Amino acid sequence: MHRFSLAVALVAVASLPFAARPRIASGSVSDTRAIWSEVSKYITQSAEDMSDSDYQFRPTPEVRTFGQIIAHLAGTQHFMCASALGEPTGSEDDIEKTKTTKADIVAALKASTEYCAKAYAQTDDQVSGTVKLYGMDRTRFYALVLNATHDNEHYGNIVTYMRMRGMVPPSSRPSTTQ
Repeated sequence: MHRFSLAVALVAVASLPFAARPRIASGSVSDTRAIWSEVSKYITQSAEDMSDSDYQFRPTPEVRTFGQIIAHLAGTQHFMCASALGEPTGSEDDIEKTKTTKADIVAALKASTEYCAKAYAQTDDQVSGTVKLYGMDRTRFYALVLNATHDNEHYGNIVTYMRMRGMVPPSSRPSTTQ
């Protein structure tokens, strides 16, 4: 009976003129923060789990080392979150160019993650303002979405590197909460 009622309700809403349909929130800082928070934890755990020597690992000569990926993420996170906060961005590749040891790279990653937490703590109204990002006018919210997307993109690289080293990435480990 519930399925029939649900189907009738869905047909009724679908048959309404578009302007009369109930509004459903389409994205928000809290949704984006949830996505970013999860992947940033995976990235940080991966960075901590990889051995010092494997920070120099690269599957082929044409790609970044594991350490360079983590350093790239730290620099880009800081850059994009500064944009989202409406603050000066600096250069996104400074960390990748200057940090080479696991300890320094992990510290830079954690610092950029803490900085990003401030950006993701903003309200929807706060992130509606416009900033320049890569030479284009974008909303501050766009910078947050782009950062979460970029982190997820490179987490895919990290997963591959970890698997090649015989490791299980954090997102594939059994959950301890139920």
